[in-house]
Amino acid sequence: MKFSESWLRSFVDPVCSGHEFSHLLTMAGLEVEEEETVAPAFDKVVVGQVLTVARHPDADRLNVCEVDVGSGEALRIVCGAPNAAPGIKVPCALPGAELPGGFRIKIARVRGVESSGMLCSAKELGLAEDAAGLLLLTGDAPVGEDIRRYLDLDDRLLTLKLTPNRADCLSLEGVAREVSALTGATARFTSVEPVAVTIATQRAVVLDAPDACPRYCGRVIAGVDARAVTPAWMRRRLERSGVRPISALVDITNYVMLEVGQPLHAFDNTRLTGAIHVRMARPAEKILLLNEQTLELHTDVLLIADEQGPLAMGGIMGGEDSGITLATTEVFLEAAFFSPPAIAGRARRYGFVSDAAHRFERGVDFAGTQRALERATRLVLDVCGGRAGPLSEALASLPERRPVRLRPARVAKVLGLSFTSERIGELFARLDFPYSRDGDDFIVTPPSYRFDIAIEEDLIEEIARLHGYENIPSPAPCGQLSMLPQTEQVRPLARVRQMLADCGYQEVVNFAFVEEGWEADFAANEHLIRLANPIASQLSVMRSSLIGGLVANLTSNLKRRQSRVRLFETGRCFFRDRQGGPVAGFRQPWKLSTLAYGTALPEQWGCAARNVDFFDVKADLELLLAPLAASFAKAVHPALHPGRSARVSVAGKVIGFVGELHPRWQQKYELPLAPVLCEVDLDAVTMARLPQYADVSRQPLVIRDLAVVVDHALEVKQLIDGLTGNRPAIVRDIHLFDVYAGRGVDAGKKSLAFRIVMQDTQKTLLEAEVDAAMQQLVAYLQEAFAAQLRV
Repeated sequence: MKFSESWLRSFVDPVCSGHEFSHLLTMAGLEVEEEETVAPAFDKVVVGQVLTVARHPDADRLNVCEVDVGSGEALRIVCGAPNAAPGIKVPCALPGAELPGGFRIKIARVRGVESSGMLCSAKELGLAEDAAGLLLLTGDAPVGEDIRRYLDLDDRLLTLKLTPNRADCLSLEGVAREVSALTGATARFTSVEPVAVTIATQRAVVLDAPDACPRYCGRVIAGVDARAVTPAWMRRRLERSGVRPISALVDITNYVMLEVGQPLHAFDNTRLTGAIHVRMARPAEKILLLNEQTLELHTDVLLIADEQGPLAMGGIMGGEDSGITLATTEVFLEAAFFSPPAIAGRARRYGFVSDAAHRFERGVDFAGTQRALERATRLVLDVCGGRAGPLSEALASLPERRPVRLRPARVAKVLGLSFTSERIGELFARLDFPYSRDGDDFIVTPPSYRFDIAIEEDLIEEIARLHGYENIPSPAPCGQLSMLPQTEQVRPLARVRQMLADCGYQEVVNFAFVEEGWEADFAANEHLIRLANPIASQLSVMRSSLIGGLVANLTSNLKRRQSRVRLFETGRCFFRDRQGGPVAGFRQPWKLSTLAYGTALPEQWGCAARNVDFFDVKADLELLLAPLAASFAKAVHPALHPGRSARVSVAGKVIGFVGELHPRWQQKYELPLAPVLCEVDLDAVTMARLPQYADVSRQPLVIRDLAVVVDHALEVKQLIDGLTGNRPAIVRDIHLFDVYAGRGVDAGKKSLAFRIVMQDTQKTLLEAEVDAAMQQLVAYLQEAFAAQLRV
């Protein structure tokens, strides 16, 4: 909502400066988004009247003008403007004036003729970007008057950033009403009396959609002059409100809309046939709008129509076929109340917006329809002439303003500040909210223009606004604080993040909505959770895996020539689930996902470079899960390489997967190398096992190596798990240190060499004890896996 401060002050003029005025509105919830001056600084420019115009003796394109500036003696001024003519009144910069841009006016000779000033265009005064000639003033402009005072150039323009619930402030009267309530200054609204009816011409109105349009008013005005000139004061106010003047009739309807908040529309009455019908559009019905856009309408669009067809989209925009022109002599002027649900979203559906739709879909004062029509009629008669017919009105059930109960105790509870009943009554009186009393309670009936007042909290908000948000004390909370227990069995998420950062990973945060293709590629998810209103077409479903976002992050980094990338993300994933959770029908578990790409270590001289592999990421994951022991088993995952991936389990429960990206997706996403990915349940990572005390043995270690030949297809993990589960008490560690297949080993077989570390906590091991332990391990391998001892 944009307007000039001087126009607003013509309704209410509190004693405060311009900046105090803006601060007052902002603190009351009507945020002043922008302040600007009408004109830049300049001085010594007055209204001048050109008396004579003569050709310059030495220049074809220059004129020598005699100009009266009210000083008693005419000034001679050389001027090159094409519209210089005797009798016109224009801005005249006197010697010593300084114009915008630092241009100083002084007496000078121009082609041999002395010039004592300059006649100015709008551009030279900083009022327009360009100008074709002098700025012509009206004939009643007083000669010698300071141009800043005459054109009110010290005015300021204010732009309010209104919230959708404050439709009542989409007018000057609405804002003035607010200022009056905030400051106590008296508001002076335009007195509107019914115009005298001088013709009997009338057009019937029929409400075929009374729920969408409960009130429709209109009247015929005959004998109007559509070519009449819009008064300068009206043009100035429209321009300063961001509205381009078009013609007198259109300008008047726009002016009244800005003044009282009621959109109006003028039809050429000679182009209408029969009664006016307010109805819903019929299937496949079309209309040509004033913006030259032809629309095929949905059946939920409200129309103003006559016997021949559509005339306008109700509450949105008029039609071209019934619009006024400069040849119009008879108009049908309408003002109506359209129900907000009947207008909301209709203009945006067809790709445009209008000031009328902006107001009607938020709510317009249904009690002010006739007043707005009478105000517009009076302006039409004053500016364009004509004779007014009787007012036609069709009325259905108007919205009912339900009383709202306010409890003073509730005010104190919500605001933390007590108000006396007298103070609350005073604030309601300033707001023009009629009320009655029921004991201590107030029963408030919201005015017809306040659609935002519906519940008790709305009234409490009004009390807070008028009292002043800045006047509500903000005491610091005071109370006893107790230490919260922090269990050692849960690792804080911040610690998990720090551990990953210590391993060289960088955290990323991606949208929870992703491309549909990612769900198919990386999760094989057929039960997609689609968004009803996605912010972008490529972000249309909720993610069930974090992998897609990490791959996209990798692609972005590679485009920026990053050759070594290590990323991690923690976040929710989303699954359909009949059992559900906090949201019925859905699960939203937290996941942790990592991605490693490029070399295993940063470039260095100490060792040869190699690319990161499965075992590097596996080691990072084991470090992250420690002291919990993770087990890894070969598995298939839609995002991962079928031969280089594994599922991850802790305490027998599968918590996720780790492995290289599937070659198919590596090729699809044009990755030079396959990144190694991991995705696990975050709950498993944040679990921590309490440390347990164990004696540190001072006895010497005994190390023996054990080499066995087994089937080539046998997984090493099975052997290690079996040995670990069946080891003698003195065996401390078993790990693989060599794998061999080839000469000396039968085809289809492989040799595995294990290092066995043994130690007793109380005594030095005897050779017999060591031999017995080794024999027990060999016997187990032979029995469980048909292993052959290799010597």
